[in-house]
Amino acid sequence: MPQFLPQSVDSSSSLWWPSSLGGLLCLLFILVFGGCDSEPPPPSPPSPIISSSEESFTSISLPTANQNYPRIVAFGNSLTAGLGVAPDQSFPAQLQQRLNAAGYHYRVINAGVSGDTTAGGLRRLDWVLKSKPSIVIVELGANDALRGQPLAAMYSNLSELITRLRDSETAVVLAGMKIPPNYGLDYTTGFESIFEQLAREHGVTLIPFLLEGVAARPELNQADGIHPTAAGYEIVADTVMAALVPLLENPKSR
Repeated sequence: MPQFLPQSVDSSSSLWWPSSLGGLLCLLFILVFGGCDSEPPPPSPPSPIISSSEESFTSISLPTANQNYPRIVAFGNSLTAGLGVAPDQSFPAQLQQRLNAAGYHYRVINAGVSGDTTAGGLRRLDWVLKSKPSIVIVELGANDALRGQPLAAMYSNLSELITRLRDSETAVVLAGMKIPPNYGLDYTTGFESIFEQLAREHGVTLIPFLLEGVAARPELNQADGIHPTAAGYEIVADTVMAALVPLLENPKSR
């Protein structure tokens, strides 16, 4: 089991954290009443976005997103589900638009469930695998941190999840996340280092920080200070697209 040791912290880095008292109160509401942090109880996820049959995945309905195209599954929590914005404004929807415009023939499936943790992701991984994805974008871990879960457990869950995806010959893009500094230096830096360690150990593509250029910018975030607006998700989609292109152009790099 790896040791999650403190690393240097750039104080200018964007942190995924409310920047006002109103944002903090909204975050507390979310934590108590189920937004980012309520883990979906097994066996049935509490969101209509995904269920036990492949047909119930949310597929972005655009003319060129042919049902027979290879599938890219965006697998995560409320940041993937697009909490607070219209379905066509989530980052998976905007990613589909970018793929279509660039001439890449893929079907994007939004498998985001608000409140999901790495343990919850493992429980519904079989549903993701049933869709026979070519690429899976893994965006999980933020809710583990908000719940103060042990980093070793988060690492183990993500490692197993990536291993099972790789064993099924699925390419993985791992989306990194950052957390607020009040969790303490060891926990904060240890959390951030997990994504780098996993990407290195499993040889998968890493997005260092999914919300780069969006976090801590009020004009790009909803009132909770956590979830991006439609404009914020445009930037997230650009970030994900940049990570995907090398895999799409060179399948052997998967």
